[in-house]
Formats: sequence, structure tokens, C-alpha cells
Amino acid sequence: MNAKTSIDNFILRSTSIKDCPLILGFIKELAEYEKLSHEVVATVKTLEKNLFSKKAYAEVIIGEYKNVAVGYALFFHNFSTFTGRPGIYLEDIYVKPEMRGKGFGKCMLSYVANIAVERDCSRVEWSVLDWNEPSIQFYRSIGAIPMDGWTVQRLHQGALSRFAAEYEKMK
Repeated sequence: MNAKTSIDNFILRSTSIKDCPLILGFIKELAEYEKLSHEVVATVKTLEKNLFSKKAYAEVIIGEYKNVAVGYALFFHNFSTFTGRPGIYLEDIYVKPEMRGKGFGKCMLSYVANIAVERDCSRVEWSVLDWNEPSIQFYRSIGAIPMDGWTVQRLHQGALSRFAAEYEKMK
């Protein structure tokens, strides 16, 4: 997919396995911006396996301005039992700092929303860091609402392994 946009010289394109180094570069840039570089353990190999194998877990689009990649969005399907329909979870959306303010992020996010509508999804959801006020204001401007009363929970690393081992005791 190569999708033209109303922004001069800006296109959206789907990705292939050859884009994994580029995707990883964007992931690292986003992690640095979010002050979470220490958490990045993804590699080109893990991206190849999990984004482009027979069982792909997520999709990625790239935003290109004048044939140069300037941003990306990574998303996957989730499911709402309350609506009985799928949704899309936007894991990452990122535009290089020097390219912000040109409408590229808004274009990518509206493209993901369009995919959700085409696929009969009931919602698009994502998380934003509490301190990221520019992003929060942007999200409010497009009609996104915070999910007050909900807190993200996470099991990972050692805690995930330890709790998964509990199942062995329950067999």
C-alpha cells in the first residue's frame, strides 16, 4: 500500500521485512523521547519474526516526506467483549521531532482510524505518558477522551515468568 495524502510530498506506506531496521530505529527514537531507552530489548530479528512471519502480531505503517521516512505507527487488533467487536490498539505513533507540526502524525492517526472503520472496529485506543502534555492536548483536539478510573497493569520480565509458573502448580 502506498497512500497519497493531502499533505504535499507526504505518503503513507505499508512495510515489509526489509523495513525492520528502520522500524527498530524509530522504536529507539521514541523510547529516547519517552525516557525509556533502557526498556528497549527488541531487535531486527524479533521484529522480523513478530511482524512479518505467518502469524504477524502487529502492523506498521511508515510516513514518508519527500521519500524520507519521518514517522511510523504500529498497531494491532484487540477485542471488546462489551461491543462484541474488534478494536485497534495503537502501540506507537511517532514523528521525528524536526518534522512535527506539519500534520504528519495527525494524518497517520486518522489513517489508523480509517482502517478501524473499514474493519468494523468499535474503537481505537492507546496510552500516553502523563507528562506528555503536547500529545495529550493534540489527542483532546481530535476528540479522544481519557479513560478515567482505569489504570494500565503490566506483568513483565521476572514477574511474568514467576506468575506463569503458578499455572504449573494448578494443573
